[in-house]
Amino acid sequence: MEPPELELSVVIPAYNEAHSIARVVERLADKLQGQGHASFEILIVDDGSKDGTAEQVRGLRPEVRVVAHPYNMGNGAAVKTGIRQARGALLVFMDADGQHDPEDIPRFVEGCRRFDMVVGARGRGSQAGWHRWLANSLYNHLASYVTGRPVADLTSGFRAFKRELVRRYIGLLPNGFSYPTTITLSLMRAGFSVDYIPIEAPRRQGKSKIKLLSDGAKFLLVIMKICMLYSPLKIFLPVSAYFFLMGIGYYGYTFATDHRFTNMSMLLFTTAVMVFMMGLVAEQIAQMRAERAEAT
Repeated sequence: MEPPELELSVVIPAYNEAHSIARVVERLADKLQGQGHASFEILIVDDGSKDGTAEQVRGLRPEVRVVAHPYNMGNGAAVKTGIRQARGALLVFMDADGQHDPEDIPRFVEGCRRFDMVVGARGRGSQAGWHRWLANSLYNHLASYVTGRPVADLTSGFRAFKRELVRRYIGLLPNGFSYPTTITLSLMRAGFSVDYIPIEAPRRQGKSKIKLLSDGAKFLLVIMKICMLYSPLKIFLPVSAYFFLMGIGYYGYTFATDHRFTNMSMLLFTTAVMVFMMGLVAEQIAQMRAERAEAT
């Protein structure tokens, strides 16, 4: 017999957070009880920690469940485990280091009555340094271009969504740190509503597990992949326009200097047309894939 569905599951992926996880869970449980949630659970997904993170919270409170990976599989893998194991109709994800305030959860729950996903948007003061703020601003602008909607915080891990909705996209989520990027772009490109709630998150104490260069490159790659999956013309069209403008510029140069139309100009114009036609084909494939996914 399956256990009954709960109103809310707060999922906390954790890796080597023994120094903070018990304090975070105690505070969270007290806040949820004080906020009057009828039924909830706190699901800790220990991603192969080596410092006894899971032992810090096992049996700590009756509302707490612990699921442990046998080895470190990545933050995204822990998120996917949380989605599969959670029993709540509404899922709230938050970090294990104490940066996210449980006081914000009622706003997330209320927001999910109107929106399919609610994301905690950090201000500049919550970013870990100007370089991280600059990188996140770049990701937000690229994501806004891809989705056609303003994206206030693409990489925030503090978010809430309906369990049955996010399960449709679990196969797209990577095992690394770019799960927030993937789920945000996937839902927005699929036509689901996303709201951003301003939050204040203190800067993390200690070293972040996200590497700016390597993980930043992965974030950019994820944005490109999701764009190709849902709206490939957003990539093909700028590339086609680039070759077309290069062709016009080179033709103008050769006409002014030699009064002739060169093979290079023809190659650039032909490449522009071919890239554009490939984009149209990719757009049709993406449309058919979307229609098939809706049918199932």
